[in-house]
Amino acid sequence: MEFANKVALITGSTSGIGLAIAHELAKGGANIVLNGLGDPKEIEHVRSSIEQDFKVKCTYSGANMMVPGEIREMVMQAIAQHGSVDILVNNAGIQHVSPIDEFPEDKFDAIIAINLVSNFHTIKAALPAMKKKGWGRIINIASAHALIASPYKSAYVAAKHGVAGLTKTVALEVAEMGITANAIAPGYVWTPLVEKQIPDTMKSRGMTEEEVKEKVLLAAQPTKKFVTMQEVASLTAYLASNVAASITGTVMSIDGGWSAH
Repeated sequence: MEFANKVALITGSTSGIGLAIAHELAKGGANIVLNGLGDPKEIEHVRSSIEQDFKVKCTYSGANMMVPGEIREMVMQAIAQHGSVDILVNNAGIQHVSPIDEFPEDKFDAIIAINLVSNFHTIKAALPAMKKKGWGRIINIASAHALIASPYKSAYVAAKHGVAGLTKTVALEVAEMGITANAIAPGYVWTPLVEKQIPDTMKSRGMTEEEVKEKVLLAAQPTKKFVTMQEVASLTAYLASNVAASITGTVMSIDGGWSAH
């Protein structure tokens, strides 16, 4: 199996894209460290299901991605429990939409902290063990907004542009050490979170469900199709594999043609 005896830590992985990535890497034999928010019973069910379904070890950390000390402790605990962190996937993120002159300062700071700064702390903590082993994969889940701006998303766009720059810098620093660093830039992905937003948008805009999907969510994606969580997970697994050893420092779009505009 591709990832047998490897350990993957995925932030924001108790649901959505992060959980799909955890499943895909576990399917390849990786031991998993989950992180994220949610009901403790549901998280335990997710954790135990991964162990049962894929016959790998799976642990959970409730580290707060806004607290550097908790992030460092999460990585150190993962290394202590599993022996290493070979694959680091930074997926945790939040969003808020508002004109910049009305943007709540606490929301701006939180988005930068979780979507960008937490990546720095996880990478800093995980790199020494990767260097010692001479192998590692750092995969940052960015966004089409790492490449293209949208109005009213100043914090998110700034954070994701920052993720792109951080990824490239790390890739250059570790290029001769058997470690790669890449970012994935999805467009709109069909997740439970997106699905839950549709009724409110229908009501506020007086649109049908199909109109919301086509004219609001998918307006920028030429394919007029949502990216699937499995597509993002599969690309993540590819970048984590040995055959992707020469791919580093990239921001890889998976956005239905959005960034081709």
